Amino acid sequence: MHLLMLGWEFPPYISGGLGTACYGLVRAMARLDVEMLFMLPMAIKNQGSDDRVVSTVLEENPGSSLPKFPCSIALKAVPSYITSPYGASMVSTQTRHVASQIEPSATTTDRSQRQPSIRLAGTGDIGGYDGDLTARIWEYADRCSRLAKDVPYDVIHAHDWMTFPAGMALATRSGKPLIVQVHATEFDRSGEHINPALYEVERRGIHAAAKVITVSHMTKKIIIERYGVAPEKIRVVHNGIDIKSRQDRESRRHHQVKTVLFLGRITKQKGPEFFVDAAAQVLKKTDNISFIIAGWGDLAPQIVEQVAALGLGRKIRFAGFLRGKDVERAYRMADVYVLPSVSEPFGLTVLEAIQQGVPVILSKTAGVTEVLPTGVLKCDFWDTKEMANQILAVLSHPEMAENLRQQAYSEIQSLSWDKAAHKCMDVYREAV
Repeated sequence: MHLLMLGWEFPPYISGGLGTACYGLVRAMARLDVEMLFMLPMAIKNQGSDDRVVSTVLEENPGSSLPKFPCSIALKAVPSYITSPYGASMVSTQTRHVASQIEPSATTTDRSQRQPSIRLAGTGDIGGYDGDLTARIWEYADRCSRLAKDVPYDVIHAHDWMTFPAGMALATRSGKPLIVQVHATEFDRSGEHINPALYEVERRGIHAAAKVITVSHMTKKIIIERYGVAPEKIRVVHNGIDIKSRQDRESRRHHQVKTVLFLGRITKQKGPEFFVDAAAQVLKKTDNISFIIAGWGDLAPQIVEQVAALGLGRKIRFAGFLRGKDVERAYRMADVYVLPSVSEPFGLTVLEAIQQGVPVILSKTAGVTEVLPTGVLKCDFWDTKEMANQILAVLSHPEMAENLRQQAYSEIQSLSWDKAAHKCMDVYREAV
């Protein structure tokens, strides 16, 4: 099968969980009988750089147990004025002081000893967008359509709203079925105060698709109720994780001062204000605990002001936007991870925390709760008193923390990107 996949981020250019999900899925697809072209936006610096394509190679760790890829997964950059829906505010330039406190990287393997795996034919960089966003998206769609006109494919797989117009254009031109995968909706991002133009892009893409993939049953419910889609058109494919061995998990360092971690975009959707409120309640009872907020976003200045107003600047520290090995180091510093999202379609960071051996507390409105029945503590995002009690309980009772670690680790064993890839293949076959 020949697959054309559309995304708006791919490692090392990541601004959220979608890039991680795309990478995991692409690697798993490479182990199946699939020929794939992955297209992603490349930032246009000026009008004259429209046709510029930068080549590079992504490399795997030679110690990986993954088999050699049976096919070449080609990734092509498409000139675009947009590379991220979150804008340049994702990266903090003011709060890097905490990053220096995260333990330094281990010595990396010499690049000459690594084996190339996935070919990346072009790449972009982190950046925002200007002007009429919807117009930019349709410009991007036109470029995708032109660049893919001579590419053979049986199915088009488009990830999230930024790529839906491109998927629709390609489907119209080729007559091939379009599969759209919804990782988050405008209602997740904005609550009831949605952007009508972005909602319309989502709605059109979802209705134009032959099949819709959602990352949770919670998201499926939103698609049915808010977008008027028939349930039989939707397939749920939970995200996966590359499981670490117990030995890797047990290599975590132990610190005298307990640390509580928030890691994610600092936006209304992620509920950072509830994290700060819970932290304040914890610190009223004990001061031998440190809180770290890792991430950045439009709500960051407000959260910084909230922390300052509470007089907790020494106890709640900001690490800025982290990626790669810095994310792993943040998890290794943490004694408990908290995800207080108001609306979380899945929550890949929860799986990442669990595989790093970190006990997790998360809101009941997270899709990942569907696959973690007992291995995590759950509370309402607005119930910061209960959230604070749960944080204190995990930090005060080592046996409870260990029990959560073991149960969660057992539950994620059934989650893998290979399983997700096989489910996607079933959807493709249905559509074809």
